[in-house]
Amino acid sequence: MTIPLLTYVPSSQNQRVKGFEVPGEETPRIYTTDDLLDSSEMDMLIMAAYRQIYNEQQMLAHNRQLFLESQLRTGQITVREFIRGLALSDSFRRLTYESNNNYRFVEMIIQRVLGRSVYNNRETFAWSVVLATKGLNGFIDALINTEEYLDQFGENTVPYQRRRILPQRSQGEVTFAHMARYGTDYRDRLPKPNLQALRGPGYTGPTMSPVRWAWQKNPPKQLEKVWLGLFFSGIFFITLLFLATLLGF
Repeated sequence: MTIPLLTYVPSSQNQRVKGFEVPGEETPRIYTTDDLLDSSEMDMLIMAAYRQIYNEQQMLAHNRQLFLESQLRTGQITVREFIRGLALSDSFRRLTYESNNNYRFVEMIIQRVLGRSVYNNRETFAWSVVLATKGLNGFIDALINTEEYLDQFGENTVPYQRRRILPQRSQGEVTFAHMARYGTDYRDRLPKPNLQALRGPGYTGPTMSPVRWAWQKNPPKQLEKVWLGLFFSGIFFITLLFLATLLGF
């Protein structure tokens, strides 16, 4: 039996209040297929969708979904279906879903798909239950089929961070881009590098000390003599310079 979405009370957040500010640089630009005029504007819309969902230049550069792009350009799918395809792509699943726990992933996806932060822990828990019971596909479907998504973005508009400008503040709210793709729990599970292998077979020092090769610990005799000659020559030159300055006075 499918567990229904648990109830939660929407907290008062900035994006739920209509603003009276004058649009400026921090006002999000809206990308929609309702008023596209040429192919260059479609390119900008597609890049905006990638930035909103992927949120990283590395993912944007190496994990483009060309088949989905082609379908969107030819009108076979809507922007909402394109957003769904990006969130369910193999690269997004591998690099974002599999590297986060359910709670953090829910917070991240609500930011990127609904354009706002989670209201509270109750909402995070409610959507985490959906993710755990219906899987990633069911979770993304449920999120983009919500009344909130359809009211805010509909079928043809790329999601964006809503109402970044805050009253009584000179700067807008921090963008969602500051949230890293994976959390510290995933980073702590990554295998630790083999420092001895990285330093090479000639390294004989302790593990945590600066890298020193064998020839640095036991330099050749000729190199040692050259270094001593330069050292004493420098001392002799400095002494002569000091005496010349002293006798000049």
